[in-house]
Amino acid sequence: MHIRPRRNRRTPAIRSLVRENTLSPADFILPLFLHEDAEDTPIASMPGVTRWSLEGLVKEAGEAHALGVPAVVLFPKIEEDLKTPHAEEAYNAEGLVPRTIRALKAAYPTLCVITDVALDPYNSDGHDGVVKRDERGELQILNDETVEILCLQALCHAHAGADIVSPSDMMDGRVAAMRAALDGAGFDQVSILSYSAKYASAYYGPFRGALDSAPKEGDKKTYQMDPGNAREAIREVLLDEAEGADMVMVKPAGPYLDIITRVRESTTLPVAAYQVSGEYLMIESAAAAGWVDGKAIALESLMGIKRAGADMILTYYAKRASQWLKA
Repeated sequence: MHIRPRRNRRTPAIRSLVRENTLSPADFILPLFLHEDAEDTPIASMPGVTRWSLEGLVKEAGEAHALGVPAVVLFPKIEEDLKTPHAEEAYNAEGLVPRTIRALKAAYPTLCVITDVALDPYNSDGHDGVVKRDERGELQILNDETVEILCLQALCHAHAGADIVSPSDMMDGRVAAMRAALDGAGFDQVSILSYSAKYASAYYGPFRGALDSAPKEGDKKTYQMDPGNAREAIREVLLDEAEGADMVMVKPAGPYLDIITRVRESTTLPVAAYQVSGEYLMIESAAAAGWVDGKAIALESLMGIKRAGADMILTYYAKRASQWLKA
C-alpha cells in the first residue's frame, strides 16, 4: 500500500501538526448566574454551578479571565417582588445586572462583558415577552410591545458598560430596533450577539430552575424555533444579519451540530453556540455515576461544537476546560 492514512496519526507530535481543529480558552464564554444574596449558592439542578453574590461573581470572573477566558455572560435571578407584567426592572439603572456590569468592568477592564437581553427573569408571567389574552382567552406574546422594552433593557446595559448585548427573546425585528436604539444613543460600538436560531428545547430545564424563570402558563413554542426545522434557522440568521447583528448564535449546541454547520456555511458573521444546561447536566450526571470520563467527554463535546463551525462556545465548562487545556 502506498497510501496509509495512519501515518498521520503515528505520534502525538504528528497528530498535533495535522489536527484540523483545536480548543483554547479563547474559544469560551462563561455563563454566570447572579442574585442579590450575600452568599454564593450551589445550584441543585446544575452540580458544580453556582448562583453568585456580586462579590463572588467578580472573583469567579477574574479567575476565569486569568485562565484566558475572554468573556462572561450574565444571567440574573430576580426577586419575586420585582417581577411585573411589563418587566420594568429589566431597565432599572440601579438593578442587579447594571451594578454587576460596572463592578466587572472596574475590576477587569479587559474582560468582555455580555448581557442577556430578555424579559423572562423580570416578567411575572415567566415569558420572554409581554403577555396578553386574546378575545378567546388564549395566551398571546406581544411582539412589538416586547421589542420596545428590550430596547430599553439594551440601553440600560450599554450605559452600565456592557461590551455586547445578546437578545435571547426571539421576537421578530428586535435586532434592527436594538441597533437603531443603541446607535441613536451614541452606543454604536456596543455589539449585538443575537440568539438567531434558538430552539424550543427540553434541554433548558436545569437553567430555568437556576433562575426560577419558567413560564407560569403555556410554553415558548410561538417564539422559539421548532426542533424539526433547519431551513428556518438560516432564514432567522440572514434576517438578523440584515438587521445589524454583529454575531449570531445557535442554541442548544450539541443536539444541533447540523444547524451550526448550516449557519456557518450561510453567513460570514462569527457564529456562537450555547452548550446548554441539559447538555452539561447529562455529562455531569454520567460522570458522577462513574459511567464516563467526565473530563474527556466534556472536552470531546466542546471539540465537536468547534468542529461543527462555532467560533465561540458558551459553556459551563469554560473555567474547568481552560484549566484542563493548560495542564
